Amino acid sequence: MSVARMEVALDQPVLVLNRLWQAVNVIGARRAFGLLSRGHAQVVHHHDHDFRTFALLDWIDFSANNPPHVELETVRTPSRTIRLPRVILLTFFDKLPCKELKLTRNNVFERDKNTCQYCSRPLPREQLNLDHVIPRDYGGKTTWENIVCSCIKCNTRKANRLPHEASMRLIRKPSRPKWRPVISLVLGNQRHEVWKDFLDVAYWNVELEE
Repeated sequence: MSVARMEVALDQPVLVLNRLWQAVNVIGARRAFGLLSRGHAQVVHHHDHDFRTFALLDWIDFSANNPPHVELETVRTPSRTIRLPRVILLTFFDKLPCKELKLTRNNVFERDKNTCQYCSRPLPREQLNLDHVIPRDYGGKTTWENIVCSCIKCNTRKANRLPHEASMRLIRKPSRPKWRPVISLVLGNQRHEVWKDFLDVAYWNVELEE
């Protein structure tokens, strides 16, 4: 395996489960091998209609006897070929880490479902803007509770006024999104078929109570 191909293989994503088998993160294979080598994790592999866990040395032996069909699913050392783990299980960590969603333009659009909060029209993002419900000239802050998604037409109509001054009304009161598992923030479009038993999209996207 060339150095370039080795680097690509080691950058492959690996799903991390805590000790309770809950998905908590997605990391690169290089870091996953580091956790395995220190005994902080085990490989989880679907084998013979069941899930088996392997310590690193056992995984190396399993790799020798069960080579994958695709070369990029392996990394090679001078003496052996090792299958890339796709899921690892942490041996000590049993918590579900949380991270608060940052107040960014993208996240406001996500919260408001790319829909103008005044006229209720869903639009492409290039036709949307952000509006301070209470204008900054009135002392309005840049917070989750005072920022909404607005189409350019409604934004222009409202201008630097309070909604009622422009004879406008919000379709819903803006609020800070609840805390959610960190996995929903880092997963993105990275998904593998072998992860499906540990990820339920509806479950991970539901907002949790603070």
